[in-house]
Amino acid sequence: MQASQYAFTVLTTTYNRVDVLKRAYASLAAQTYRDFEWLVVDDGSTDATREQVLAWAAESAFPIRYVWQENAHKKTAFNHGVREARGELLVVLDDDDELTRDTLARLKKIWDAIGDEQRGNFIGVTGLCARPDGKVVGDLFPADVFDCPAAEMALKHRVRGEKFGCQRVDVLRQFPFPEDVPGFVPESFVWWAISRAGYLNRFVNQVVRVYHPTPGSLSDRRQAGNRHAVGLYLLNWITLQHHAASFWYDPMTFTMTAARFTRFARSAQRAGHGDVIGRYPLTQPFSRLMVWLTWPLGWALYERHKRERGSKAA
Repeated sequence: MQASQYAFTVLTTTYNRVDVLKRAYASLAAQTYRDFEWLVVDDGSTDATREQVLAWAAESAFPIRYVWQENAHKKTAFNHGVREARGELLVVLDDDDELTRDTLARLKKIWDAIGDEQRGNFIGVTGLCARPDGKVVGDLFPADVFDCPAAEMALKHRVRGEKFGCQRVDVLRQFPFPEDVPGFVPESFVWWAISRAGYLNRFVNQVVRVYHPTPGSLSDRRQAGNRHAVGLYLLNWITLQHHAASFWYDPMTFTMTAARFTRFARSAQRAGHGDVIGRYPLTQPFSRLMVWLTWPLGWALYERHKRERGSKAA
């Protein structure tokens, strides 16, 4: 395995967002820890993104690399960035967000504290996000330092809300996002697959990212209609197919997941993506039973969504 050139690759995927990128750049320029590169993967921008990033690269005290690709979606840009990364650990910084001044220093300290003999069992470190007013986004972790797989944190401990951290590049390269799925693919598709492979996360109750929700980013998933039907189908399929035991942690949530499976399977089929459903079928016996039992609710959710879309179009 080739040795890493940096402790961190900070990866930013972007598309026509040159107006907000300067916030990410400024937060990187202010970092107290300097062993990192900034890798910007441009998903086919037609604005001045290229010129601005190259101008920063010419003057910056830290290395900046710019990579352009044909417009293909965030998941493809992410995979491209993982392949290009020269750091040991990957930090994914959205184009409109910023790190705290000591984010990289603290992530490195937490990662090193795991110890050489145990670190091979870990994918990375995950901390908290805060809004610009300082309010923490979502739930805290069960303890200030807590080790477990990412899927367990979400399904058993039911921790919700935006989180942030770093992951090993060598492991991420083994678990790419599927690029044959159109549009949005949920992050849990990758993170939970890594969990099932046995990797732990070290979760810490420390704020390491300032979160700025803005429309138009590659992470914006608020439009949940047919445009994202396949991804939302997969979001529910992952839990039902691979994590049926989560029913015992939260029966009501699992039941609604089964109902939404029907709702988004129908939406994906109506949008012409039945082939994707065929590639990701539900075969887990208990989950299939739950989908059958909740089918009337799932169909009702689908019909309600279809009526709402029709009234908005009118």
